[in-house]
Amino acid sequence: MISTKGRYALRMMIDIGAYSNGEVVTLKEISKRQEISVKYLEQVVSLLVKQGFLISVRGNNGGYMLAKEPKLYTAGDILRAAEGTLAPIACLQCDPIKCDRVDRCSTIDFWKGYYKAITDYVDNITLEDMINNELARIGNDYNI
Repeated sequence: MISTKGRYALRMMIDIGAYSNGEVVTLKEISKRQEISVKYLEQVVSLLVKQGFLISVRGNNGGYMLAKEPKLYTAGDILRAAEGTLAPIACLQCDPIKCDRVDRCSTIDFWKGYYKAITDYVDNITLEDMINNELARIGNDYNI
């Protein structure tokens, strides 16, 4: 299961990509748009800066910006930065598998297929794709 940290990391990266317009984005702005506390965003942003996904700009006009073009990130990259692994079971967290039962496990092929389906999906969706979806969504959001 993807934790709140992983979900918020995706939302933060999409928000920064969609709303930065080449400028830094503050946690306060992200917090307001995403309805996530600044305190929680501080934890998530720390992971993303350490992993090299975001650049931190300090100072009075400081904030965060993407370190690379959105097309160079995948949803899988971002989720792994926040979660560590997307493996559905512990024995698939290591390669090669370090389980005494792997040669006689009746479910290992199922779990490998499940994991492959997950990684194939998340590694084929770019941040750019998600930003474009967000921009289309907000472009169609009319308030009367």
